[in-house]
Amino acid sequence: MIRLICTKSFISIFIAFSLQSTAGQNYTYKKATADGIGKIYQGREISKVMGHFGAPWLERSSRESEENPTLAVDLLQLTKKMVVVDFGAGSGYFTSKLARLCSVVYAVDVQKEMLDLNASQMKKKGIGNVKYILGDVSSTNLPKNTFDLFLLVDVYHELEYPFEIMKDIKSTLKTNGKVVLLEYRKEDPSVPIKPLHKMSVKQVTKEMQHVGFVLIENIQKLPRQHMLIFGKS
Repeated sequence: MIRLICTKSFISIFIAFSLQSTAGQNYTYKKATADGIGKIYQGREISKVMGHFGAPWLERSSRESEENPTLAVDLLQLTKKMVVVDFGAGSGYFTSKLARLCSVVYAVDVQKEMLDLNASQMKKKGIGNVKYILGDVSSTNLPKNTFDLFLLVDVYHELEYPFEIMKDIKSTLKTNGKVVLLEYRKEDPSVPIKPLHKMSVKQVTKEMQHVGFVLIENIQKLPRQHMLIFGKS
């Protein structure tokens, strides 16, 4: 009996170690560049995160003319029955737009300060169908097989653990659930955004395929951003 328990314990430890080692193989490290963290994933240096002090930039009055977020939300084709996640929700700029069109929005962010700002904005606007989730750098802290759609607006390139987060997101999606990424076009040098905060379609697709997603639609109707829609492969 003791031998059996020891064997089971050894197997559990071995599996946990193997999973940790596999995840660790996804990243390499180098000296960080000015706007990066020195962590390399699929050939790309991960960028620094914009902190909660950058919230005013998210809420800037010029954002509609610069990025056309109203069109971006229209292109999602949301319905009142859908349960949606605004991942990296920040101050709530997109959260309010999503909440008016679907059943429930889960606003997820790793910064409590951002979630507090988000909740304050929703209260001012009289929006009550938003749930707030404090995530962490490697987990969404969300229930499995629950969501119809994840929206990440200029967030993916900042994920410190993109492999782990996207694997987790995949597990929380319903069978036909989708992930929508908005990322500034790296292919376009006229887009006035720092290089590490821009991504190419090729790079995004490569990274998403690595965790088991397939590109369903590549929408190029926004002024500065790719809109890339992925489903489970």
